[in-house]
Amino acid sequence: MSPSEIDALRQRLRELESENARLQALFAADAGKRARAETALAESEERYRTLFNSIDEGFCIIEFFDGPHGPLSDYVHVEANPAYALHAGIPSVVGQKVREMVPGEADGWVELYGGVLRTGEPIRFERELVATGRYLELAAFRVEPAERRQVAVLFQDITARKRAEAALQEINDTLEARVVAALAERKLLADIVEGTNAFVQVVDTQYRLIAINGAAVQEFGRVFGLQPKIGDDMLELFKDLPEHRAAVRAVWSRALAGEEFVAVEEFGDPGRDRRFYEMRFSVLRDAAGRQIGAYQFAYDVTDRLREQTRLHEAEEALRQSQKMEAVGQLTGGIAHDFNNLLTGILGSLEMLQTRLRQGRFADVDRYVAAAQGASKRAAALTHRLLAFSRRQTLDPKPTDVNRLVMGMEELVRRTVGPQIALEVVTAGGLWPALIDSSQLESALLNLCINARDAMPEGGRITIETANKWLDDRAARERDLPPGQYISLCVTDTGTGMTPDVIEHAFDPFFTTKPIGQGTGLGLSMVYGFVRQSGGQVRIYSELGQGTTMCLYFPRHYAGAVETSDPVRAGAAPSSRTGQTILVVDDEPTVRMVVIEVLDECGYAVVEAKDGPTGLAALQSDARIDLLITDVGLPGGMNGRQLADAARATRPDLKVLFITGYAENAILSSGQLAPGMQVLTKPFDVEALAARVGEMVES
Repeated sequence: MSPSEIDALRQRLRELESENARLQALFAADAGKRARAETALAESEERYRTLFNSIDEGFCIIEFFDGPHGPLSDYVHVEANPAYALHAGIPSVVGQKVREMVPGEADGWVELYGGVLRTGEPIRFERELVATGRYLELAAFRVEPAERRQVAVLFQDITARKRAEAALQEINDTLEARVVAALAERKLLADIVEGTNAFVQVVDTQYRLIAINGAAVQEFGRVFGLQPKIGDDMLELFKDLPEHRAAVRAVWSRALAGEEFVAVEEFGDPGRDRRFYEMRFSVLRDAAGRQIGAYQFAYDVTDRLREQTRLHEAEEALRQSQKMEAVGQLTGGIAHDFNNLLTGILGSLEMLQTRLRQGRFADVDRYVAAAQGASKRAAALTHRLLAFSRRQTLDPKPTDVNRLVMGMEELVRRTVGPQIALEVVTAGGLWPALIDSSQLESALLNLCINARDAMPEGGRITIETANKWLDDRAARERDLPPGQYISLCVTDTGTGMTPDVIEHAFDPFFTTKPIGQGTGLGLSMVYGFVRQSGGQVRIYSELGQGTTMCLYFPRHYAGAVETSDPVRAGAAPSSRTGQTILVVDDEPTVRMVVIEVLDECGYAVVEAKDGPTGLAALQSDARIDLLITDVGLPGGMNGRQLADAARATRPDLKVLFITGYAENAILSSGQLAPGMQVLTKPFDVEALAARVGEMVES
């Protein structure tokens, strides 16, 4: 190698060494930069990671990929901070695909974030994550470069805020609706009050008007010539009408004292018009419940009252017409039956008189019997009429209805015949009733006969007793006061009654039986007796099924139950002397008959034609063992007053009332006083003698 070549090589080597030194220097400088860059990068990454994990908001990076639904149709979470699970409610989200996490919502999320990836424009929005039920506020931007297919999402849970906003909106909507409704209601009420035909006035506690509707203003002007306005003193308005001022003060003072009431008064200037007003007063209170005044709704009821008066007069006229029609029907029936009976009586007496003149005494007994029979039938007819009119003379005593029913069972069985099955059902512990037992026996027998006649082909009759406690509703249905009652019901399996027959069943002389087979007084007599005893009768019937007749009597709370003494009741009178009986009756024929009977029995008799004459005899020193008196007497003193006056001086005096009419003066609290009895006219002389003997002997 030549020196020049060596020198060149050495030069080249020096150059290489210099270049190598320079390169080594450069390399050493680059290593320091790289180390510093790596250190800075590590520090930056640490700061990022600390920030990433520490921020309150949820943060994630999603990366799109091509899925089964097409290009960029799915994405996976490649990073997520701990706050993600806190805000979204989905844990361990890294590595999860959106279509696997929330398949029902995936299309919407892919569309939103796909738009950010395609356009590079960030978005902010609010959306509900339906899967967890949370509302999220989100911000999303693309991670550059676009080829990375990544989008960063920052979000936070705003569920509480959204709910508060919804609640607030609901409150606002409700409040607005309430305000609108209140305004509409107030306007509606104002329109109603202003448009009504009622006269509305409101005053404060000082009688000052605080509200008045147009109708009231117009009415004031029409009847008083006044034009009231808000703020006027009600009393001052009537200063020139003192009569009305006093009336206005009277009604308004009651309302201002706290009373709520309805009053009907007449107002108006006599020179203008006077009208009747129905006024309804109510108390006006503030929000705290304190009374601050009163208000009135008034209506002109003049025409209504006049119409009511006219209607009442028309109803009275109709009732009077119906009464006259009923009286005509009753009179016709009585006249028909009594003419038949009087024909028998008069004919028998005339024939008796003829036979006596002829000296033919063989037929005397037959004519006497015929006259007596007709007389007894006339007495029975009168008794039935009095029962219907609730004026018969009753002898009520505490009665065991069960014992009465069982005592009549055999008689009823024989009366209805073998083709009728009879069943008696008595209630245990039946309460007593204050009734006339003989009248109840007659009523029960009458009902059973009617039941038999309703079953011409045979059937069943059931007699049943029961205790009944009637409440307000049940009592109203039976037209009775609420309380305790006993019931006596007779049920048949007969033909039943139509509603029209039920309606008229208790009318006098009404009957569905053929002519000559019924008087039409049976049920009317039962009805009259039950009503006079404080009870009620009800009919329950269905055509083809049968009928139930129920008698209701009030429960009796005091007194011993009546028991009969058949030996004593049937005892015949015996002649006795030494006793004196006072007979008081204004009918000479009756006095004559009674005196003759008593004389036949051996009694001494004193007679009087009226109450004062009888009282004079009773206040004398004469011995009187028994007073027999009619109840209806002339002279200003009836029989009961005579008996009471006599007992003032003769407290042990026994009294026998003979009457054909149940004057209220006979009874006291529904019962006769001890030592007093009643004998109903007409009566047999044997019955009179037996009753007198019983009373004098006792």
